[in-house]
Amino acid sequence: MKQYIREDEWNIIEDGFDPQLNRISESIFSIGNGMMGQRANFEETYSGETLQGNYIAGIYYPDKTRVGWWKNGYPEYFAKILNAANWIGLEIRVGEEILDLAKCKVTKFRRTLHMREGYLERSFEAEFASGKKLSVNAKRFYSIERDEIGALRYEIKSLNFSETVFVRSYLDGDIKNEDSNYDEKFWEEETCELYNDSAMLILRTRKSNFQVATAIKTQMVCEGVELDGFNKVREKKYAAHETSIQLKEGSSLVITKFAANLSSENHNPEKLAENSMRMVRLAAEAGFEALLKEQADAWKVKWDQNDMVIEGDVSAQQAIRFNIFQLNQTYTGKDPRLNIGPKGFTGEKYGGLTYWDTEAYCVPFYLATAPQEVSRNLLIYRYRHLQKAIENGAKLGFHDGAALYPMVTINGEECHNEWEITFEEIHRNGAIAYAIFNYVRYTGDTAYLGDYGLEVLVAISRFWAQRVNFSTANGKYMILGVTGPNEYENNVNNNWYTNTIAAWCLKYTRQVAETVQAETPGKYADLAQRISLSNDEMTQWNGIAENMHFPECPELGIFLQQDGYLDKEQIPVKDLDPKHRPLNQKWSWDRILRSCYIKQADVLQGLYFFEDDYDNETLQRNFDFYEARTVHESSLSPCIHSILASRLNDEKRAYEFYLRTARLDLDDYNNDTEDGLHITSMAGTWMSLTEGFAGMKVSKDILIFNPFLPEKWTSYSFSLTFRNAALNVKIGREAVSITNRSDKDVNIKVYDTVYNLAAGSTVQAEYHLKI
Repeated sequence: MKQYIREDEWNIIEDGFDPQLNRISESIFSIGNGMMGQRANFEETYSGETLQGNYIAGIYYPDKTRVGWWKNGYPEYFAKILNAANWIGLEIRVGEEILDLAKCKVTKFRRTLHMREGYLERSFEAEFASGKKLSVNAKRFYSIERDEIGALRYEIKSLNFSETVFVRSYLDGDIKNEDSNYDEKFWEEETCELYNDSAMLILRTRKSNFQVATAIKTQMVCEGVELDGFNKVREKKYAAHETSIQLKEGSSLVITKFAANLSSENHNPEKLAENSMRMVRLAAEAGFEALLKEQADAWKVKWDQNDMVIEGDVSAQQAIRFNIFQLNQTYTGKDPRLNIGPKGFTGEKYGGLTYWDTEAYCVPFYLATAPQEVSRNLLIYRYRHLQKAIENGAKLGFHDGAALYPMVTINGEECHNEWEITFEEIHRNGAIAYAIFNYVRYTGDTAYLGDYGLEVLVAISRFWAQRVNFSTANGKYMILGVTGPNEYENNVNNNWYTNTIAAWCLKYTRQVAETVQAETPGKYADLAQRISLSNDEMTQWNGIAENMHFPECPELGIFLQQDGYLDKEQIPVKDLDPKHRPLNQKWSWDRILRSCYIKQADVLQGLYFFEDDYDNETLQRNFDFYEARTVHESSLSPCIHSILASRLNDEKRAYEFYLRTARLDLDDYNNDTEDGLHITSMAGTWMSLTEGFAGMKVSKDILIFNPFLPEKWTSYSFSLTFRNAALNVKIGREAVSITNRSDKDVNIKVYDTVYNLAAGSTVQAEYHLKI
């Protein structure tokens, strides 16, 4: 764990430059706007350890896999979100010495992510080998308001010299992904145009044939005088403007760059050049300061909608805002073709694609903090991929419209190529079904079920009905050869979580069918005919669900993670020598698989999803047993443990796991932040506070709060929307206060009392420890 980020309520601050931490900081200080994102790479030359990264949403390359592509059912490729053209680049020389923080003496270095206003700032002083010193202040952002525009301002000041300074402002498309399987470069040049102070480069992806146009416009001002007459440099996939100027001691040179990133996903390819140049010109005409103010105003709207305020704990406050900030930078819901990758726009690991993380962790955040169409779009994304999911199931031998959604995808096709995940981590189907349930429960939008949801649920249920097999020896249905959420167990029989969510899904699909038939009989009849859905088939599903095998240990009063789990040597994590952690970096895979250790919540994931089905005594026994064996080497794990600890009134562990999930990247808990942030688990941080500490859930159309206040906090508050009512919730030592800021009445429950919260009114309940 590394704790070098300064605590601050609204800013992420790094004081001092440590090259060993640079890649971690590049991830932490990333910027984005839902359409594109960028790591916090330096604008100037840097020869030290770095991962240059600028990513455009929806643009990918089908990188041929290294393993398995020749085997039946294996994906042939792993889709990669592409590292796109580098538009921020500046080369700075003073005399013959190049500005490079890996070679200069660096002092007064500070990097700040201004989360309230939505921009990155960096300042430093650098001393060359010759003794010449300069200072730099750089600001940049990706516009939330104009989501294809980026801008930067870079100010150089001479501290002790009068010398010729050479500046090159460039646009470089000759880049590659660090995670390229065969060290390929994925881009080909399509067009390049170079003008007096602007340039435009269109790159085309090999194989997938996406086109991205990046246009830049550069301005340079020295002591109030704008420079012109730049020299032009043109190379393959590269365009630049350069100039030299006599910089006097104490004087400054200000470089401003504007960029437009446009893709063929959103523009006619024939118009890319024209549109990109027009957009970058309009950005330059608006000016850097106006765009920055526009950015701050747009972020104010976002913070008004979903800020969380924690009083009495700066570390926790900074962490939750950082998580919310990065979630808002990653996904806005404007485009239903897009989804949320585990690393967002902050790195290349996991391909930047869609996992079950979206449905299990991200949907709750967007349900409560964004307009309803945003979470609806996340569900429609899967509906649009339904046919691909059916085709994916057919490749594995399933039939009659049975769908297996991919573990990893960008276009609906499976592109994960580890057999124990691709073929066996089938619980992902259940998460997609649960997200439909969660969406309808929260929004009341039952129309979604008839329009989209039921068709998806039927296809998933057909998969479950074909994936089980009946054991005559036990008289039960079983699901064999699976990997549960705990990926430190592969090819096990009867993973409790998988069996549980499969049985629930089969029952829920029948319930939804009855709802749709009752509310819109004509629509139901048309769908049933089109997909050949019958009552007999649903009766069969119910029989499977009622006779599913759920492994358990009556002596311990716990559900078993899978058959035979207790055959493993049971050594609690507390008795494991710390030198062995993290296991995935210290142990062989064989040793991990033979151990009792759990990567992330598995049984506990099911208890979280279906909490109303289990009493607190059952939850307590399972929590104590499995927490003692969980190493939390998945970013998705601590938040679930925090929520369950809250429900058990275990404040110490609830708070411990909250901080772990909230500061996972800021403190680099898992020693992997350098590869990118853990975006999807950041939604789990929000869940830890709302569903955990505040005890928020929905039951029978009522929004329920059963809160407690961590000892270290004076109070906490947050905003959310429920059934079109905008609420502000505050939990303090004396009272729980909920204000309805909308013009719509809503029913809520605080502890054991139900209130009709009228439009514009406030309800206050005495705070007490929940029972």
